[in-house]
Amino acid sequence: MKKLSGTAAASVALLSAAALSGCNGLFHSNARPEQVYYLRPPAANGSSGAGATTGGARNDAAIVPPASLRVTHPLTSPGLDSPRIMLVQSDHRMNFFAGSRWPSASSDVVESLLVQALRASGAWASVEDTASPFPSDYLLQTSVRRFEADYTSGAAAPVVYVTIDCLIGRGEGRDVIANFSVSASAPASDNRLSEVVAAFEQASGTALNSLASQTAQAVRDDEQRRGRAPRGFVPAESPPAATPGARGR
Repeated sequence: MKKLSGTAAASVALLSAAALSGCNGLFHSNARPEQVYYLRPPAANGSSGAGATTGGARNDAAIVPPASLRVTHPLTSPGLDSPRIMLVQSDHRMNFFAGSRWPSASSDVVESLLVQALRASGAWASVEDTASPFPSDYLLQTSVRRFEADYTSGAAAPVVYVTIDCLIGRGEGRDVIANFSVSASAPASDNRLSEVVAAFEQASGTALNSLASQTAQAVRDDEQRRGRAPRGFVPAESPPAATPGARGR
């Protein structure tokens, strides 16, 4: 076996050291880890629940038919379907907050919030998401038109805007029964990402509560147009008739 000369051996040693140094660099970074932010669903809005009561008495006008509802996967405006937390700069350029993101694409985030908010309303027999194999009485298609922090006003802190277009149809026949839009905004109290995310949560909660209420009302109106009694209503039992001649004890 031929031995390497001193110069060749030194060259090999230097190359090996460089290779090891490069490998070590693959496992070390001075970059800050990416922060993942989570939005909580809004508190349940009791006004849209089935069987609402007023002063302890059952309020028939507030009863919502316990139909089943499927929430299809939301559509989004161009540029919004990303896990990045989007912002619009003062010159109307779209950008995102560096080093931070949502847990998934914004359409996934909105779908999860929609399903949780509608389930929490208590107005439905069941609320299913896109992946559910079960049929539903009604379908809710949404399109996220705005879901960004807006700096165009020139203020130091942004205003968060959330706008969702909604289309409701019957599961059978796919007849459209209603369409509407919900919008909400919330100013961030400071130009810090934690405050911006809090504004996203506030604006989303306001929009989703309005969406849940209007969706329940649209289904209630459709049931009445079709001549159906509210399926959630159970008439109060009448007291038994007194037997003639019977005495109370």
